[in-house]
Parts: sequence; C-alpha cells; structure tokens
Amino acid sequence: MPSSADAVVVGSGYTGLHAALRIARAGRSVVVLEAGQPGQGCSTRNGGQLSTSIKPDLTTLTSRHGAETARAILAEGVASRAYVEDFVAQEGIDCNFRCSGRFHAAAHPRAWHKLCKIADGTDITLVPRERQRAELGTDFYHGGAIFHRHASLDPARYHAGLLDRVRAAGALVVPECPATALEEQGLGVTVRTPHGVIETRNVVLATNGYSGPLSRWHRRRIVPVGSYIIATQELSPDLVRRLFPTDRIASDSRRVVYYYRASPDGRRILFGGRSSAGELGARVAAERLRRQMVRLFPELGTVRITHSWMGYVGYTFDTLAHTGARGRIHHAMGYCGSGVGMASYLGMKAGLRVLGDGQGRTALMTPRFPAHTLYRGDPWFLPAAVTAYRMLDRVGL
Repeated sequence: MPSSADAVVVGSGYTGLHAALRIARAGRSVVVLEAGQPGQGCSTRNGGQLSTSIKPDLTTLTSRHGAETARAILAEGVASRAYVEDFVAQEGIDCNFRCSGRFHAAAHPRAWHKLCKIADGTDITLVPRERQRAELGTDFYHGGAIFHRHASLDPARYHAGLLDRVRAAGALVVPECPATALEEQGLGVTVRTPHGVIETRNVVLATNGYSGPLSRWHRRRIVPVGSYIIATQELSPDLVRRLFPTDRIASDSRRVVYYYRASPDGRRILFGGRSSAGELGARVAAERLRRQMVRLFPELGTVRITHSWMGYVGYTFDTLAHTGARGRIHHAMGYCGSGVGMASYLGMKAGLRVLGDGQGRTALMTPRFPAHTLYRGDPWFLPAAVTAYRMLDRVGL
C-alpha cells in the first residue's frame, strides 16, 4: 500500500467506486480502502430496483427548503436514474439493465387515492383493482400505479463491472483494510489503517449504512437499517409469468415497505423488506419474509426458500440523501432505500468536487444534514418506530 495518494476513498460500494473512477480517470492517484471484501455490503445485497425516488414530496420539500430548492432536489432523483442507464450503456456493463417500470401497489384505499393525485397519464399511470392481475398475480392490493421510468438490474454484476473499470483506471482497491482514523491537518489528511498510514489531499467517506466510529459527526446522522431479501427455489416459467405478467419490479405503499420481482433469469421470485422490529439476521428473517410473500401470493405456499441475505440501508432524519464536505473530508450517504441510482450519482458528484470540477455541485448539498440530540450511532429507537409503523399500516394510515 502506498504511503501517499491524491485521494483516499473509504468504502467500495457504488458511492466509493463512482467517486474513485472519476478521480482516477482524471489522472490522480486513488486508494480505495474496504473493511471487508469489495461490495460486500448493500451494494451487492439489494433488490436491484432503480427509481427516480426522492422520499419527501414536493409539498414537504417546499415547506422545508423553498419552492426552487424543492424542484431542484426532485430533479436530482430523475437525474440519478438517467445517470445509471447512461453509465451502464457507455461502459458496456453486462448487468441485465432493463427499463421495466415499477408497479407500486396500494395497500389500502387511502393509498390508492394518493396515487390518483400524482398520476399524470404518461410517466405514472393508474391500474385499478379490477385490472390489477394484468400487472401482479395477487388480489391483496387496492390497485396501483405504474412508474414507467423505473428500471431494474442485477446489483452484483453492476458492482463487478464498476469495480473492473475502477481498477482499469489505475485506482488501487485494498480489501480487508479498514480506515481506523482520519486526521486532518494543514493541506491534507492522514488516514490510519492496520496496514500503514496514507497521506492524502482529500478523503471521500462512502460508508453509508456501514458508517461506524471513524467519523462521529457522520455516524450521528446516519441510521443503519437492515433490509432483508429471500429467493425461492427455481419455479416453472408459467408460474413466474402468472405472478409477474409484465415482468416489472414491484413495491407497495406500506411504511414498512416490501419490494419484489422475478429474478433476471425469470426462474425465481426475489422478495425483500423489513422482516421484524429488530435486527434478527438473515436466517431468522427468511421465514418471516416467506410468510409475507405467501400472504400476497398463495400459489407459493409450498415453495422452498433457497437463499436469504441482507444489507444495511442508510437512513437520515429528514429522509433525504446528503452530500458535501467538512474540510477535506467529502461525503455522500443516506440514500434511504434508493441507493442503486442515488449512490452512483452522488458518488460521481463527490469525485468531481474532489477534482475541483463545478459540475460536482448538486441541489442535495443545500439542505442541512440533520442529527438528533439523543442519537450517537446506535438506533435504539428503531424497534419502537417499526412497530408503530406496522400498526399504522394495519389501519391504513
């Protein structure tokens, strides 16, 4: 490992690799430090769903930040989705990218009425309950809406292609080498690791849901939330087509959201979400997710689960992603479940800002990155919050 570099990136998920790629292709030396193996976090353990999602709506954003900033933030969601499609095409990454669209299902009549208000007949179109089975093989929901811009990909293959291009650009990716301390002084930062010290001009902190004690300031602003996924045994193509007639990705309107899709090869059903109030591990979560899956799709009642996994999503107290810098330590994190697109996009933006490129600016630098007085990195309040959300979901509020 070198004793110095122009930039050090902490974390080798989508955020860190997109930042490293921009910096390395500009001719700068880059070291990417990874506590485990590259991509072993949520970048390869997600549902492969790609949206234009910004969690707060226009009304909420306008009340917080004003109309101009609100519109600019929503535009960043659209830009993040477009960026990934363009990147995959330009780089020739084989990751099953498809502009499949998303069917977002209304779990209660009130959710259906909300979808009616945002449907525009073009990018978002309504599917009433009586036509629901044309989109999804279940009678559980009260209709839904198709978000035609949303897409899907194979997350691990996307990450692998990105990692190959980062290495080809000359960046050094060092696995099993966590950053243990960041010491900013003068015109640089000293990065300490178990395998030596690196002197650098800039650091990109790309740890998101895996942010630990390395930076207490960032840790107080990111809430790690486990998201769990199961995969069924191989199924008959006829059954998969009955459940997913249009082969779209799917999600629902509940606060404790579930998301699901057919696997890219069309042989399995992937079903993900929050399985419990606390973090119980992927094995315990598998049976709980299976019960939810069978509740939606009774035809899967005798189907075995062959795989179960999880990753930590990074949530923020205002449900917005945040990016910016404190001195020479840049950050991009807090994607709130929309990390495939937003992590890629904001990682790229952070890399541009390290280079001093004005195109690295984004509307998501404007809002203050909020912390909570009683939060120090341990989400002690999460079980109570999830339980409360489940109760509201049951009564349709």
